[in-house]
Amino acid sequence: MSWIILIIAGFFEVGFTTCLKLSNNFTNIKWSAGFFVCITLSFLLLNRAVQTLPMGTAYAVWTGIGAVGTVIIGIFFFDEPLNFWRIFFIVTLIGSILGLKFVAGGH
Repeated sequence: MSWIILIIAGFFEVGFTTCLKLSNNFTNIKWSAGFFVCITLSFLLLNRAVQTLPMGTAYAVWTGIGAVGTVIIGIFFFDEPLNFWRIFFIVTLIGSILGLKFVAGGH
């Protein structure tokens, strides 16, 4: 269950970075509110996950999900570049996240 909570926390991290981009320096109220909701839920869920998962592993997985998700959002919605090296390092990061999950065990 802690892994599911951690994954959801990572998705909310993607949500808060996306809302941050769309908030236009916090001048757009709707996206600013979305940012604060997402960041709050992300941290609350991360906090819950680290109660049973190793803290370093949970933090690395959380930031990894956020990084990969944010890059994907940037590519598909904000016209950010997609090239071989970006794909290579995204795949490497995903592999690292999965590796940490398997090394940490099922908790």
